[in-house]
Amino acid sequence: MSRDDKRGTISRLRDIAQIATKHGFGYVFRRGGSGDASDDRSTRAVRLREMFEELGPTFVKFGQLLSTRPDLVPQDIIVELRRLQDSARPEPFEAIRGVVEDDLGLTLEQAFEWFDEEPIGSASVGQVHVAGLPGGQEVVVKVQRPGAAATLAADIDLLYKLAALAKDRVKRLSFIDLTSLVDEFARTVRHELDYRNEARSCEAVRGHFAANEHVDVPKVHWRRTSERVLTMDRVAGRPLAHVDLETMTTDERRLLAARIAESWMQMVFADGLFHADPHPANIMVIGPDHIGLIDFGMVGVLSKGDRESAVRLFGDILEQNMERIPRDLKSLGINYPREVEAEFSERLTLVMAQYVGASMDEIDVRGVLHDIFGLIYELEITLPARWILLDKALATLAGVALEISPDFNVFETARPYARRLYLERFSPDRIASRMSGDLGKYASALLGYPFQVSELLDEFKDGEVRIAINLEELRAASDKGLAAANRVAVALVTSAVIVGSALIGTFVKSGPHIFGLAWIGVPGFVAGLVLFGWLVVGMIRSGAW
Repeated sequence: MSRDDKRGTISRLRDIAQIATKHGFGYVFRRGGSGDASDDRSTRAVRLREMFEELGPTFVKFGQLLSTRPDLVPQDIIVELRRLQDSARPEPFEAIRGVVEDDLGLTLEQAFEWFDEEPIGSASVGQVHVAGLPGGQEVVVKVQRPGAAATLAADIDLLYKLAALAKDRVKRLSFIDLTSLVDEFARTVRHELDYRNEARSCEAVRGHFAANEHVDVPKVHWRRTSERVLTMDRVAGRPLAHVDLETMTTDERRLLAARIAESWMQMVFADGLFHADPHPANIMVIGPDHIGLIDFGMVGVLSKGDRESAVRLFGDILEQNMERIPRDLKSLGINYPREVEAEFSERLTLVMAQYVGASMDEIDVRGVLHDIFGLIYELEITLPARWILLDKALATLAGVALEISPDFNVFETARPYARRLYLERFSPDRIASRMSGDLGKYASALLGYPFQVSELLDEFKDGEVRIAINLEELRAASDKGLAAANRVAVALVTSAVIVGSALIGTFVKSGPHIFGLAWIGVPGFVAGLVLFGWLVVGMIRSGAW
């Protein structure tokens, strides 16, 4: 790093410290800081959001990532951070022109028949323009800001420094692996910086909805798409965020909520690839029963096994099979330490007990899931990333649907999809497929055994085998074994003394005798009896017979 770069980093850190202090988080930069005495927890969420907004686009994006981690961040902060909007001042048009021409290898006039210089949206990484392809087709073009990658890389380096600083100086953050959190953010940003990733996700979702006339997904124009330029069809309609719901009838609002919910349930339960940010700005309303989906920068992927595990959990919640829910959660990849297993099961039973006796129609599945995942987060049980994304998506979706139609329950829409997926598990094709897969695994393992045995024998021959024994109470076991060996030794010596004394007392004829035994053998005989008594008392006291 050059001297100018170091000077710039120090200057930026100083600015961050001043802004953090302004919003009541200056203790992060003081040694031994654990929070100001005047720190008002009732306003911390708002102050944190305002601090991220003032720090700039990279920190806004980091705050958005934090809003997807309820396993690490308190609920009040999550709710507030979800209000963060990634917006920024538009880049000068000539800079945008330069990016388009550099990436596509064409002049702007060759690539597009016309290109609106005013963007319809502007964020920290890029901005969106409306344009026309040769032939007149209207498209939207998402163009990355010049230098966005370098700016984000510099800010991420700062985040690593801040993570180390906070870890060292704020004790109440010690349970969070802040460096891993920045690692996750860096991976997310790198993925987002390549627009071809978003294009592939968009194309995949478009294929899943190809036969659905109620949902429009834009087509990607690959000849006008690159790492920093993404060109797609323009979806008709208005963003849900700009729709005046008061002008719609109750039936229309319920129909719209149902259409949005059904679209996401198809993605989650049927397709396994879901839009992870169902924000009102990403849903275009074409009609009460016709929507469009845009912005596929954040998607989640669920395997067939993941979906079947989720359906089992869903079914056991509806049927109130409380004893099976911990097993269902483990099949989702949610593992928890043995020391919290008893507490988790006990508190989970209490959560489910409030629904005992209720009919399926009376159970609010959204509330049940909220309680279960709330318990998971409270006990600091780590969730796999795909379930965190799904939890965030469903929570956002439920909020959007309720805003459209207050009496609408998103999870009622999930029932037919869950039931279909559940029944598919027992179809002849699925059973045959599972059996074929299992037989293949067994055959592969069986065929591999001779090679594994051969390799093991070679390692024995070459002296490369190392055997490691790890016993938690090895020292205690060793002490007990040593004590047992000592007792055996003492017992042998005692036996020898008693037998030897008895032989001497019997065969010695000269000298004084008592009870037919020579006096010379009596001391050894008595000593042997004392040792024997000491052994018996020791065994009784230890409880080991």
